[in-house]
Amino acid sequence: MLSFLSRGLAAAIAVVMLGNLPISLSIVPQSISKFLGSQAFAAQTDLVAQTSTKPLPQPIRKTDNSLTADVVKTVLDNGLTVLTKQVNTAPVVSVQVWYRVGSQNETKGITGISHQLEHLMFKGTKERPIQFGRLFSALGSNSNAFTSYDMTAYVGTAGSDKLDAMLRLEADRMVNTVAGEKELKSERTVVLSELDGGNNSPGTRLYRQVMLAAYPDSPYGWPVIGYRPDVENFTVEDIQNYYHNFYRPDNATLVIVGNIDTEETIKKVQEIFGTISAPPKPKVLITAEAQQKKPKPPAPKSAKEPIRLKEPGSVPFLQSLYPNLPKVNDPDVAAIDVMDSVLTSGRSSRLYQALVETGLASGVSGSSASQIGTGWYLLSATPTQGKSLEDLDRLLLAEIDKLQTQSISQEELDRAKTNMRASYILGNRDINSQAIQIGYNQTLAQDYRYSDRYLQAVDKVTIADVKRVAKQYLASDRRVVGYFEPSVITAGAGTTPSNAHSSEAFKPSAPVDPAEVAKYLPESALVSKSEIPTAVNPDKFTLSNGLKVLLLRDRSTPTVNLVGEIKAGSGFDSLAKAGLAGLTAQNLTNGTTTKDALTLASRLENLGARLGFSAGRESVGISGISLSKDLPTVIDQLADLLQNATFPEKEFELNRQRNLLSLKSELDNPNSLARRIFQSAIYPQGHPFSAMRTEESIKSLTREDLAQFYRTYYRPDNTILTITGDFEPATVRMLLEEKLGSWQATGKAPKFQFPKMVKLAATTEKQATLAGKTQAVTLMGHSSISRSDPQYYPAIFLNQVLGGDTLSSRLGSEIRDRLGLTYGIYSFFQAGRPPQGAFIVQMQTSGKDTQKAIAATLALLRDVRDKGITQAEFDVAKKSLINNFTTEFADPDSITSALLSDEIYGLPVGDFYKFPQRIQSITLEQVNRAAKELLQPDNMLIVSVVPKTDK
Repeated sequence: MLSFLSRGLAAAIAVVMLGNLPISLSIVPQSISKFLGSQAFAAQTDLVAQTSTKPLPQPIRKTDNSLTADVVKTVLDNGLTVLTKQVNTAPVVSVQVWYRVGSQNETKGITGISHQLEHLMFKGTKERPIQFGRLFSALGSNSNAFTSYDMTAYVGTAGSDKLDAMLRLEADRMVNTVAGEKELKSERTVVLSELDGGNNSPGTRLYRQVMLAAYPDSPYGWPVIGYRPDVENFTVEDIQNYYHNFYRPDNATLVIVGNIDTEETIKKVQEIFGTISAPPKPKVLITAEAQQKKPKPPAPKSAKEPIRLKEPGSVPFLQSLYPNLPKVNDPDVAAIDVMDSVLTSGRSSRLYQALVETGLASGVSGSSASQIGTGWYLLSATPTQGKSLEDLDRLLLAEIDKLQTQSISQEELDRAKTNMRASYILGNRDINSQAIQIGYNQTLAQDYRYSDRYLQAVDKVTIADVKRVAKQYLASDRRVVGYFEPSVITAGAGTTPSNAHSSEAFKPSAPVDPAEVAKYLPESALVSKSEIPTAVNPDKFTLSNGLKVLLLRDRSTPTVNLVGEIKAGSGFDSLAKAGLAGLTAQNLTNGTTTKDALTLASRLENLGARLGFSAGRESVGISGISLSKDLPTVIDQLADLLQNATFPEKEFELNRQRNLLSLKSELDNPNSLARRIFQSAIYPQGHPFSAMRTEESIKSLTREDLAQFYRTYYRPDNTILTITGDFEPATVRMLLEEKLGSWQATGKAPKFQFPKMVKLAATTEKQATLAGKTQAVTLMGHSSISRSDPQYYPAIFLNQVLGGDTLSSRLGSEIRDRLGLTYGIYSFFQAGRPPQGAFIVQMQTSGKDTQKAIAATLALLRDVRDKGITQAEFDVAKKSLINNFTTEFADPDSITSALLSDEIYGLPVGDFYKFPQRIQSITLEQVNRAAKELLQPDNMLIVSVVPKTDK
C-alpha cells in the first residue's frame, strides 16, 4: 500500500503527465490518493471569490505537523486564489498553477480532452510561439504537468531569482495559449503514443474495465487519458471551448513556496496576474451536431460477475473495487484511510500477513481514493503459482469480513495513525512537495488547510470507527471484481536479429535557434543570476573496521535521512547463480539471531520509519528515513541486519517464488525486457554486468548460497553510510561506534574485474516481440566513458543539447515535436565506477514507427558527431545546467545522495558543489571534440521490443 500522502501522489503520477524532467511528487494526504489515485471530477466549482489583494488571515490551530500554518492566502479581484509560503532553506522556489478541471468535467465524445489540453499548454502562446519546455529548460526549471480526475496542474521549481520569469510564463499561457490546428496535429500523435504506452500494462487495461463497470454513467468510469477514437477526433473548436471554459483565473490556484519575500511576491503577482480578465464562457462545450459525429464510448461490462480479461500476459492478478465511497470532504475519509492502513500498510498489515507471509499471494496492495464527486477503494493481489484467482478473492473477502465483524486491536490503530502522521511529515520535507500538498488541498477540498484538518481527523479515529466504515462501505454486493487471466504466456519471448531499420534518408531539421528561445524569455530571466547554495561541511570519519561515515546536521525539519552502499551488487553474481545478490538483499530483513521478520517489520512500522536494501549492478543501496527521535532505533536495526541476518528457510523459499513471478513480469514488460537484452548484449561474456537472472538460476539458489554471499560481500570496509537531518553529530557518531564498531571482516575485500568492452564493428540490431502490447520500446547505444573520464563534464554538456530534456533537446525537437514519432525520447551517459560505461538513447514508439524513429535518431546522431553543436546551443546549455543545479537543493535528500556519490567515486567531500565552476570552465571545442569521439552512430547496438502482430 502507499502511505497517506504518497499514495495520492502516486495516483496523480499514474494518471497522465507531461514534462521535461521526471517529476518527483512527494506526498499528499492519503486522500490525495483520492486526487490522483484515479483522476477526479470537478463539478463546476463555486467561483465566488473575495476581491482583496491583501493577505487574508487564515487562523488555524498550529501543531507540530502543520504544513499550512505559515501559508498566506490572497484572492485577486479577478478571482485568482494565491497561496504563498516563505521557506528560506535554499535559494529555490516552486511555482505551480492548479486548475480545478479534469476528466470528470468531460462529456461523451471529448474524453481525454483535459489531458490533451495539458499537452497543448506547452506548445506556445500568441506572444511566445515556441515550445514552453525550451523556455523552462533555459531557466533551469524542473517543470512538469499532470492531469487527474478533478484537476490539472503545472508545476515548476527553479532558482528563486527566476520567480518573476516563471510567473510571467504561467500568466501568459493561462489566457494566450494558441492550441490551433498545427499544434493539435503534432501533439495528437504524442498523446496517442502515451495512450498506447499505458495499454502495454495489463494492470492498466483491467483497471479501465473495472472502473467503467463501477461507474458506467459517470466520467469517473472513463480513463483520464480518454478513449482513442475521441483523442483521434478532437477539433480545434473542441479544444478552444474547453480552454476558455476552464482555464481562467477564477478557476485557478497559484501556489508559490520557497525563498521569497511574501509581501513583495504578492505585489508581483498582482502586477502580473491582476490584469487578466476571465474570458466569456462558451455556451456549450460540444455542440449537439458535433456530438452526433463523435464515437460512442465502450459499453460497460456487467458488475455482477467478475470481469475476465483473457489476453496475452505473464501472471494472473485481480482487482477488487468498492465504488461510491465518501467524497473528499466527508468526515469518514480519515477512518477509511486508517482502515486501509491496517489492511495493507507494510509487512505487519493484515493482508500481508494473511496472504503473502502464508505463501498464498506474491503481492497485495490497497488504496483509497476520495474525489470531489465520489470515492472508491481498490484492492489488488497476485496469486502464487498454483493458487487460483477465485481462491485469492475468497481470502480477501474473508479478511474484509473480519474487519466488519471483529474489532481491530489498539496496537493496529496506533500503528496506522503513527504511520500516517510520519508519512505526512517525511513526505513534505522538500518545497515542491509542500507546494503540491497545498495546491491539492485548495483545488480538491477548496481549503488549503485541508491536510491539517485531515490529520486532526485521523487522530480522532476510533476502533469502532474502523469497524463501522468497513461494514458500511465494503459490502461485497457493491464491489466490482476484475480477473486478468493470461491467455498466452509471453514471458520468455526470444529475440531475432533485425537489420530492418528504414533506409529512408533522414535529414535532421535545423536545430532550434537559442536566440529564438532567448527572444521569448521574460526580460528578468536574461539579467538574473542564480544564487549558488553555500557548500556544506559534513563530519567525515572512518570506523576502525573500515566503515566510512558522513554526518550532516540539518535542522530544517524534524527528520533524518540515511543512504548508503555496500559493494555487494549483482556484478558479483556468477552466470549460474544470477539473481543471488538481489535475493540476498531482499532477504536481509527476514530475520536475525534475535528477531523474526514480523518483529523487525513492526519495530519500524510502529514508528512510521523505513529501512530497506536494494541490489544494483555495482552495489547494494541502503535507504532509511525516520523522524529525528527514531534515528537510534533505525541505526540499531541497521546494525542488527548487517551483522546478524539469518536468512530463514521458510521466508527464503517464499521470496524465491515471488522472484520467479517477478521475472515473468519482467520478461513481459517492454521496458525491462529491452534493458535486459541490451545489457546482456553490450557487455562481453565474463563481464560482471553480463549475467542476467533466469528461471533456472533462481531455482538453483539455496539458503546457504545467500548466507555465503552475505558472509563474503557484506563487510564494513565495503560500506559507506551518509546520514543527514536533525541530530547531534557527536551523539550519532558514538551510537555508530557502539552498534557497528565491532562488525569485522576477514581477508581482502572482493573487487570487480572488468574485461574491456570491444567497440562494435558495425551496427547490430536485435528485436523481440511481445503479444498483447501496443507500443514498442527501443534502446540504442554503445560503450562509452566512466565517471572518472576527463570527458565526463563535456559529455554532460553534449547530452544536455542532444537528449537530456525531451521537450528542449535536439532528439526531442526532431523525433517528438517535428516527426511526432514518440511520447518520450532521451539520452544519457551511464558513467559509473567501471572503466567503461555506456551511452544510451531510449524511446517509446508505435510498432509501425519504430524503424522510422531509429533511422531518424541515427541521422541526428551522425549530424551532431560530424558538425557538433553551435555556439548558441552551447551558451544556452551552460546557463541551463548552472541554473538547474540550484533546484537540486529544493529537496534535502538530494544533498544526502550527492555526498554519498562523491564518496563512492573517490571525490573530495562536497565536490558536487563545484559543478557550476566545472561547467563554466568547459569550452565549445571540448564539447564538439566529445561529440566526435564519443558518439558512434555507425557502431550501435539497437534493441527493440515491439508488439507482436498477427500475419
